[in-house]
Amino acid sequence: MDFKLTEEHEMIRQAAKDFAKNELLPGVVERDNKQEFPTEQIKKLGELGFMGMMANPEYGGGGMDTVSYVLAMEELSKIDASASVVVSVNNSLVCWGLDTYGNHEQKEKYLTKLTSGEAIGAFCLSEPEAGSDATSQKTTAIDHGDHYILNGTKNWITNGNSADYHLVIAQTDREKKHRGINAFIVEKGWEGFEIGPKEDKMGIRGSDTHSLIFNDVKVPKENRIGEDGFGFKFAMKTLSGGRIGIAAQALGIAAGAYELALEYSKTRKAFGTEIKNHQAIAFKLADMHTQIEAARLLVMKAAVDKDNGDNYDLSGAMAKLYASQVAMDVTTEAVQVHGGNGYVKEYHVERLMRDAKITQIYEGTSEIQKIVISRTILQD
Repeated sequence: MDFKLTEEHEMIRQAAKDFAKNELLPGVVERDNKQEFPTEQIKKLGELGFMGMMANPEYGGGGMDTVSYVLAMEELSKIDASASVVVSVNNSLVCWGLDTYGNHEQKEKYLTKLTSGEAIGAFCLSEPEAGSDATSQKTTAIDHGDHYILNGTKNWITNGNSADYHLVIAQTDREKKHRGINAFIVEKGWEGFEIGPKEDKMGIRGSDTHSLIFNDVKVPKENRIGEDGFGFKFAMKTLSGGRIGIAAQALGIAAGAYELALEYSKTRKAFGTEIKNHQAIAFKLADMHTQIEAARLLVMKAAVDKDNGDNYDLSGAMAKLYASQVAMDVTTEAVQVHGGNGYVKEYHVERLMRDAKITQIYEGTSEIQKIVISRTILQD
């Protein structure tokens, strides 16, 4: 085992760190307050190659490994989880899904724009009654020969309004259950495609989350991804990789809060000395650091499994389960270390605590991760 990063990995991490500090940090509190999408920042991330990091260079992607991707996700998430989730969805779910399972024509038409940041993607699986239970799709796509007619509603869609292209999971043959589900590329602006109101969220408020409504939307058959009935497998395979990205986001949120708490402990005084000198605070910092390092190893293990072509369902689920819990624990303690200032927006840790919670929910709740883990370890 070699725990050292390559020179290229270090360069990617530093580039992401510099971008977060110089481009994301200014205005991050204001964007959170106003629920403002980081449009200019995402455009710049696309120009720098962060929106299609793992995609094939033939279609404008960076051709990078998963380790590079999670390093970038961690650094961006330390500062602005609202921006990093846009990067995560575009990379893990949309670009990877199209690059892995789309045909050449789909990649030429859609993937090339997604990798450059010219376009943004959204992954549309969840519904009012089908969040964790992804098999219970109510959205339908009825086959009409050379096209499908799409009807239904999708909920809690990240990039819902900002996305140009939406990967929509829908039921084509209900009698076949999950084997009758398909995945489609749907363009924003198509007739019958409506975008619902923006959700007023507790955290990641700069990210736009919407419901999407499809009323007799005509989807060309060439926009179906894979063979008929491949949609559920497409969604599950794509989500497995997406969980690694969200685990990296949770890790970044925790690490960002820890770094702020560490620095604060060196300047804030109480009882005549810096609070770092009080064992109560020193022990908190020790626990935070240890948890973060453990989470980082799990995230890296999942990334390496994916890069090596090994099955990463288990390692990805464990990484997301643990890193998201660490994000909640560490951000809560970071607020505590800051005392009253921790409750004030300008110190950032209260926002990181609010942002942390969603990592236990989206792309598979912690309960779903435990189902994946327990089923895997009990197979033998």
